[in-house]
Parts: sequence; structure tokens; C-alpha cells
Amino acid sequence: MNELNKRVSEIGVVPVIKLNYPQRDAAPLAKALCAGGVPIAEVTFRAAGADTAIRLMKQACPEILCGAGTVTTTEHVDLAIAAGAEFIVTPGFDPEIVAYCVEKGIAIYPGCTTPTDYHAALKFGLEVLKFFPAEQSGGLAKIKAMAAPFPMFKVMPTGGISLKNLKEYSSSPVICACGGSYMVTADLIENGKWDEITALCRQSVEIVKEARAK
Repeated sequence: MNELNKRVSEIGVVPVIKLNYPQRDAAPLAKALCAGGVPIAEVTFRAAGADTAIRLMKQACPEILCGAGTVTTTEHVDLAIAAGAEFIVTPGFDPEIVAYCVEKGIAIYPGCTTPTDYHAALKFGLEVLKFFPAEQSGGLAKIKAMAAPFPMFKVMPTGGISLKNLKEYSSSPVICACGGSYMVTADLIENGKWDEITALCRQSVEIVKEARAK
């Protein structure tokens, strides 16, 4: 894997974040994630101002890896790159967006859940794929099955990941990292429960470490 993908894998979990008030919440959230040993964030374009959130998180914690999620247009890609994003995540496999990201030199983790998706990703030379929605699409059993004909890919499952199944997913060598919003829920962010977010991140890091040690 390239250096960015290695860093994502080393962290092991990727908080998937929707920020409604980036001016208020981006900086303290970035600090809470880093304090919990999870210096990475996928900031989704499901909320307006995602590019602002990315910019503010990077300013508050330059060491944090910031990416843009729920990217559905090339315009989103441009906004994310201008804000300092280091990777792009799409809900599905859109060849136009993937090609655009490859051309721009920014990492792209497209949503893939079928052999057709994987085959398309292979043509672009990608290393890591998002598997979304993970639990609803067959979970770890399907991810392992897909790895048989496509052993060259590492996978980032997102959707239905929680503290309850994080260890199961993380124990598989096919998994690069697990995406989830359980440590950055709307309640935690809206109410400024930064210490709780940090605690959940630390717990997640320990689970991943334990899973990979076996």
C-alpha cells in the first residue's frame, strides 16, 4: 500500500462525520479525535460547509488526516482539495469521479459491494475500497468471499459498524480500517461531549489493536 493507505490502516478506524456547525465544532472535534488516538476524519458532504469543516480541522490539528465523504460530484472533489483534504470517499462507484481523483492525484475510496464494482476499481489501480453499506450488503462474510477473486484490495467497511462488531471486522487481514459514526454521533457533537468522543476513540483503538494481535 502507498504511504497514505498505510497511515489509514495503522489508525484502524475512520470517524464518519456530519458537521452542521463547522465554525463551532470542527476545531474541538479534531482535538478530541487526536486526543483519542484517532487522527483521521471523513467529513461528509451530507451537510453544507463540509469543505469549511475540513479546513478548520486541519488548522486546529495539522497532523489529522482529513478526507471528504459522500462525494457525489467533481465539484465536491474540487472543494475538498482546496480545503486541504487528503482523500475522497464516494458512496458508490462513479467512474467519472474516480478518474477525476486519479487525474488530480488525490486518494479515492469508492463504495464497492459487487464483483462488477471491484472489477471496475481494478482498472484504476486502486488499493483500498469502501464497502458500503457494510452490514446491509453482507458484512464480513461477503467481504471475505469477494477477496478470493480480488486479493489485491484492502477494504474499508462502513455502515453498521459499532463497538460490538469492530473487533470481528478488524481481525480480518482483508480490512484496512473500519469507518463508523458511533464515536461522532449527532448527540455527542451537538452537545459538545468531546471527552466522550475521545474515550470512544481510545476504546476503538484498543479493540483494533487487540483484534490484530491475534
